[in-house]
Amino acid sequence: MASTDAAQPSPSPSLSLDSLPTTPRGRAASSGPAFGFGSSHSPSPLSLSRFSASRGAPDSCGGWWRTSLPRLRSLLGSRGGDRRMRRKRVVGGGGVGAAAGSKGWHRRRTRGIVIWGGVVVFFFLMNWWMFSRLQDTPIRLLRRNPGSSNVSVVSLSRPSILEKWNIYGNGQRSTGVMFSRLLGLAAHALAEADSRPEPQDLWQEPIGPTTWKRCADERNWERCDGHNGYIIVSANGGINQQRVAICNAVAIARLLNSTLVLPRFLYSSVWRDKSQFGDIYQEEHFINYLKDDIPILKALPSELQSLDLEAIGSIVTDAEIMKEAKPSFYLKQILPILLKNRVVHFVGYGNRLAFDPVPFELQRLRCRCNFHALRFVEKIQETGALLIQRMRHHVSHSGPLEHNLLGSFAEKLTMKGNKIVPSRYLAVHLRFEIDMAAYSMCHFGGGKDEEDELEAYRAVHFPALTLLKNTTKVPSAAFLRSEGKCPLTPEEAVLMLASLGFKRKTSIYVAGAQIYGGKLRMATINSLYPNLATKESLLSSSEIEPFRNFSSQLAALDFIVCAAADAFAMTDSGSQLSALVSGYRMYYGGGNLPTIRPNKRRLASIFLKNSTIEWKEFEDRVRKTIKQTKQIHERPIARSIYRHPRSPECMCMVE
Repeated sequence: MASTDAAQPSPSPSLSLDSLPTTPRGRAASSGPAFGFGSSHSPSPLSLSRFSASRGAPDSCGGWWRTSLPRLRSLLGSRGGDRRMRRKRVVGGGGVGAAAGSKGWHRRRTRGIVIWGGVVVFFFLMNWWMFSRLQDTPIRLLRRNPGSSNVSVVSLSRPSILEKWNIYGNGQRSTGVMFSRLLGLAAHALAEADSRPEPQDLWQEPIGPTTWKRCADERNWERCDGHNGYIIVSANGGINQQRVAICNAVAIARLLNSTLVLPRFLYSSVWRDKSQFGDIYQEEHFINYLKDDIPILKALPSELQSLDLEAIGSIVTDAEIMKEAKPSFYLKQILPILLKNRVVHFVGYGNRLAFDPVPFELQRLRCRCNFHALRFVEKIQETGALLIQRMRHHVSHSGPLEHNLLGSFAEKLTMKGNKIVPSRYLAVHLRFEIDMAAYSMCHFGGGKDEEDELEAYRAVHFPALTLLKNTTKVPSAAFLRSEGKCPLTPEEAVLMLASLGFKRKTSIYVAGAQIYGGKLRMATINSLYPNLATKESLLSSSEIEPFRNFSSQLAALDFIVCAAADAFAMTDSGSQLSALVSGYRMYYGGGNLPTIRPNKRRLASIFLKNSTIEWKEFEDRVRKTIKQTKQIHERPIARSIYRHPRSPECMCMVE
C-alpha cells in the first residue's frame, strides 16, 4: 500500500508537483525523494499560492525567460553597435565599396536577427511545452476523475500500465535473494554462537554523562481563551503522519489564540481506512488533558456550520503552506484570515510547522500532545497488551511506557504461569513494501522483471518520479545504493542483526505491511531466526477481525509492540513509524530501551564487499557502525521533536 493525499470535497486552488503523491506511505514528512531532485522547502513554480513570497520572482514560472531576455538584448545591441560603427567607416570612404559594404551588413544583420529569433522562439516553446506537460495533464485527469486522489501524469487510459501491474501480482511476485554468500556465513556463525553469551551492550543503551527525565507535562503559561476563531484540520497520510499533524495543529491553535475543532482524518483510496480520531484515540482524554493549553471542541458552533468556507477563502490546502513553515508565516498569513472569517480549515495538513525556531513553551506543547495527550482507545490498548503478553510468553513487567500506551490494560502484563526467567523480544520495523521499493528507484536483485514491475508501480502511484525519470538524467541504482539511499532489504536487515550478536533463538516481532518479494524474502529471515512473529500470527482470527479492514488501527498495534520492545531495530530512518517509536522509547525508556538505527551509507560500503569479505570483518565493521549511531545526544537543531525528545523543551537534564 502506498500512501497518498486522500480525495477531499474541497478542491485545491492550485495544482503542482507538491500535490502529487510523490512520497511513500509512512515516510517521514521531512524526507524528500531519495535522489534529491530539488527541495521541498521551495514552493513549486507551477502553483504560486496566495501566500507565496516568490510571486513575480525570477525563479517563478517563466523566470528563465525574464532573466535571459535582457542578456539577449544586450548581446544583440552590442553587436549591432559594432556593426554600425563599421558601417560609418565604410560609408565615410565613399564609392562602390561603401554601397557593397552596406548591403553585406544588412544581410548579416537580418540573418543574425532571424537566428536569434529562432533560438528565442525555440526556448519559449520548449518552456511552454514542459510546463504544460506538468500542469495540463493532471488537470485533465482531475476533470475526468474529480473524486480520485491519485493523479497520474502518465495517461491511465493506456491499458498497458495497469495490465502490466496486474500481471506482476501487485508486488507479490517472488524476487531474487541478495547476498547468498553472506547469508551462508551468517547461518554458520549463528550456529557457533549458541554456546557463547551475547554481547553485553546488545540489550542496553550506552551510558551518557547526563540523564534525561520526561517533563513535557509541566506548564508555565496561562490557558488561552481561543477567542480569535476556530481551527479545523483534515490530516492526510497514515496514522503516523496524522499524529504529527494533530500535534502541529495543537501548537498552531495556541499560537493563533484559537479554538481547535477535533481533528479529522482524510479518507485515502489506497489506505481504505475510514477511521476517524475517535476510532483510534480517546477523545475525552485528549480534550481534558489539553484544556489548560487550548480549548477543543468536537464540532464547530452551529452558527458557523453553514458557512461556505471555500467561498469566503477560509480553506488552506497543504500545497499553499511551505514545508516546515515558521510560526511567523501563520501569524502573517493565516491569522488575518482567521480574524476576518472566524474559521480556517487546513485541508491535507501534515508536516507544515518548523521545529526551529519555535518558542520554548510552544515546542513543549507539541511534546505534551504527542507523549501525553494522545491515548489509544481501549480496543487497541487491550489487543496491544495481548500482543506484548504473548511476545514475552506471559512473563513481563509494566513501566511508565506500558501505562501510557495501554492504560489499565498494562496491569495484565504481570507474571503468570511457572516461568521465572524474563523473556525479552526484539522488534524490527521491516520497511520494505512495494511503495518503498518503487519510490527509492533502486534495484533489489530481481533483474529486468523486477525493474519493469517497479516502473509500472511508479507510473500509477508516483507519476512525478516517472516524469522526472523520463525527462531528466537521474542517478543510477548503483550510485543510489552506494550513497545509502536504498531501503534495507530483508536480507540486509537479518545480516545486520546476526552480525550484532542476536542469537538464533531470539524472539523477533516484525512490524510492517506486506513485504515486497513475498514469502521468498521472508523465508530468508525465517531460516536464520525461526522465532519470528507478526500481529497476524500472534492473534486468532476472531481477535484480529475487528481490525482487519482498518490499516491505521493495525498500524497502531505495531506502534505499541515496537515501542514496548526490549530492543527496537529500524531499517529505514526516514520512516515515520520508526521515528515516532524511537522518540517514544527515548521519552519513556529511562535509558533502558535501546534503538538500533543503521547508517545505510556506511552499511552500503560494507555490503559492496559481500563477495569477498569474511564474516569476522563484516561483523566488526557492522558493530562499529551501529555503535556510533547509538550514542546519546541532545536533539540537533531543526530536527523533529517527536523523534528527538532529548531537548530542554521536552525533557529535563539531570546531572
